[in-house]
Amino acid sequence: MRIKKYKNNFSAPGSANPHSGAGNRKQKLNAMEDLLNQYKTVNSNEVKIWFKAGNIKDFPSNRGGCIKYKNKQIAVFNFERRNTWYACQNACPHRMEMVLSRGMTGSTDDIPKIACPMHKKTFSLIDGSNLNGEDYSIATYPVKVEGDEVFVGFLE
Repeated sequence: MRIKKYKNNFSAPGSANPHSGAGNRKQKLNAMEDLLNQYKTVNSNEVKIWFKAGNIKDFPSNRGGCIKYKNKQIAVFNFERRNTWYACQNACPHRMEMVLSRGMTGSTDDIPKIACPMHKKTFSLIDGSNLNGEDYSIATYPVKVEGDEVFVGFLE
C-alpha cells in the first residue's frame, strides 16, 4: 500500500496557491475590527435613548441574554445575586466572537465580571476593563428597570 505524502502547505491537495486563504482571513479580521469599532462605552449621564430590551422575565437570573439594537449585539445581564443589571457588547474582542451573553458571571475583588465562554477572558461589567491585564476591553452600557421593563441606554 502506498501512502501519498503532501507538503504541509495548509491547503487541499492540488491547490494552486497554498496561501490563498490568507487574504480571506485578513478581510474577515478587518470586518470584525470595523464591527468592534462601533461599540463605545456609554455612561448614564450621556444617554440620549433608552431602548426597551424586554421584560425582566425575558432574561435569565444570574446569566445573560442578547438583544439587537440597530447593528449592535448587546449582552444584557440580570445579576440577581447583586440585585443589579449590566449590559455590554456581545462581541468578545479576544477572538472576535459574538458570545459574551453566554458567558459566566461572577466577581473578582467585588467587581462584577463576565467571562468569555470560549476563551475565559474576563471583563468588568462596570467599566469594560480586561481583568486579565490584556490591552483590549469591551464597551459597557447603562441599564435601568422600570416596573417589569428593562432598558439599555445608547447615545443614538
